[in-house]
Amino acid sequence: MKNLAVFFGGRSVEHDVSIITGTQLIENADASKYNIMPVYISRSGQWYAGEKLRDSKFFVHPDLEQKGIDKVFLPPTAGSRSLLRETRFGLKSVFDIDVAILAMHGMHGEDGTLQGLMELADIPYSSAGVTGSAAGMDKIVMKAAFQGLGFPVLDSVYFERGEYTRDPEEICGRVEQKLGYPVIVKPANLGSSIGISRADSREQLKDALDLAVSYDRRILVEKAVTDLMEINCAVLGMGADAKASLCEQPVTAKDVLDFSEKYLRGPGSKGMKSLARKIPAEISPEMTKRIQDLSLEAFKALDMKGVVRIDYIIDKATDTLYINEANTIPGSFAFYLFEPMGIPYKELIDTLVECALQRKAEKEKSNYAFDSEILKKVSSSGGTKMAK
Repeated sequence: MKNLAVFFGGRSVEHDVSIITGTQLIENADASKYNIMPVYISRSGQWYAGEKLRDSKFFVHPDLEQKGIDKVFLPPTAGSRSLLRETRFGLKSVFDIDVAILAMHGMHGEDGTLQGLMELADIPYSSAGVTGSAAGMDKIVMKAAFQGLGFPVLDSVYFERGEYTRDPEEICGRVEQKLGYPVIVKPANLGSSIGISRADSREQLKDALDLAVSYDRRILVEKAVTDLMEINCAVLGMGADAKASLCEQPVTAKDVLDFSEKYLRGPGSKGMKSLARKIPAEISPEMTKRIQDLSLEAFKALDMKGVVRIDYIIDKATDTLYINEANTIPGSFAFYLFEPMGIPYKELIDTLVECALQRKAEKEKSNYAFDSEILKKVSSSGGTKMAK
């Protein structure tokens, strides 16, 4: 039986969504295969572990000081693999981790930071690696990567908060000159459609930019497609064994699919499953195949693993496809896109664990040591000044 630590919460505006994703996974994991420890990361960045953290209802009015919940931390030392807590007599192991399931969304969890800690601690983990996670988190970097791969992307402008606060008129002029209206304004490092607005005039653009810079330091502005269809496709697995899901078509009456429509339309805490959607999407077999092929290509090029959902926009007026963004830890792990293919959530979780262990095995095949005479040379020369 494998020991799984499921991480959720975090210092992110997507904190609550992450709780749903994490507790959903715990509820659906095969108890005959896995011994699961919930690891909740608070809004202030404190880590807690305990069986009482399994239920999302606990977090409506959480009491993290009660008996049975431990405040824990994970040392970055390779090979330790233990969640530790402090006692009067020193450190005590709370849980030994075989595999970490990262159910984190947004900053400080989905952006490569937690992945980096897992790499240092030498713990197998479920998500894309540091590079893929960091690129997937930043919409500006991701767009540049997609463009470099030759994928179709929307025209855009990007800038930093400091540029906008110094000269908002110059930034607005830059947007108008390159893109015109309408445009979509996005914080570069947020997910769940938080902070995203459409602007059809300079007045609306300023309002949208004011909102975006309140959430993030980096801002992306894209040319809006007026008659669009949004399509999502997920990829599950790793390397040559990765498989694309069915395509889904989110249903919305708004210009921009926002947080409330993604998570609050349906009853209960169903996460992304509550979104109104058509599965499979009402697009041609040729377009479906193109989207699935692009998704697999992006997944492999950015060295991703586990489950990644890639979002697209179709300009219905011209039938032009644009790749929009990659979600390296999608809400609810996009299980609803694989269930119609005969892959139940339990099997998806098994695949996450297998991918984590397989990538760890691949990592161990690499040589991290190189014998050299450099230290002897420095010692014999009596100094440390050497040409680099």
